[in-house]
Amino acid sequence: MHKLNYEKYYFISEYDTNLIKHQDKKTNIIFRNYSGQLNIKKLTILRDFCKKKGCRFFLSNNFKLAIKLKLDGVYLPSFNKNYNHLAYSLKKKFTILGSAHTLKELNIKRFQAVQFFFLSSLFKKNRNYLGIYRFKIFENFIEKGLVALGGISHSNIRKLSLLNISGFAGISFFKKKRAP
Repeated sequence: MHKLNYEKYYFISEYDTNLIKHQDKKTNIIFRNYSGQLNIKKLTILRDFCKKKGCRFFLSNNFKLAIKLKLDGVYLPSFNKNYNHLAYSLKKKFTILGSAHTLKELNIKRFQAVQFFFLSSLFKKNRNYLGIYRFKIFENFIEKGLVALGGISHSNIRKLSLLNISGFAGISFFKKKRAP
């Protein structure tokens, strides 16, 4: 059996370096905090910590701040349907990530110049649930840069080899298991 060699994307919502201390270099960090105020000093500390560790660091839903802080890129959630960022001049290695749940949202993300598409939900049975077979149908509409999202755990990670993806994303998958 071959080794699963995927890009990993870890969503965090706290300014805590302990969350990412135990991650490897292939784990990209996406900071998303939709409820609170962004603290630029703490974001800078997180950026520097990720750079020292060798991880890429992305900010969710704030293009101007991601460019200003010289981050590796930005993540556009599915509810962001704005095209204003297309007017910004970006550095060469700046990456735009975006999530989608439907074909309509997928087309919006294409027009937003997204390079990696986060498609959800693969395993988590919520209102956006796709499952493996419907996920494979979406693969036909995306040429490259498909990332699986939703309900990925250590018990079902081998099923990802059935899909044509470049990576997977999550929250609970990356949290260190602790004893009760």
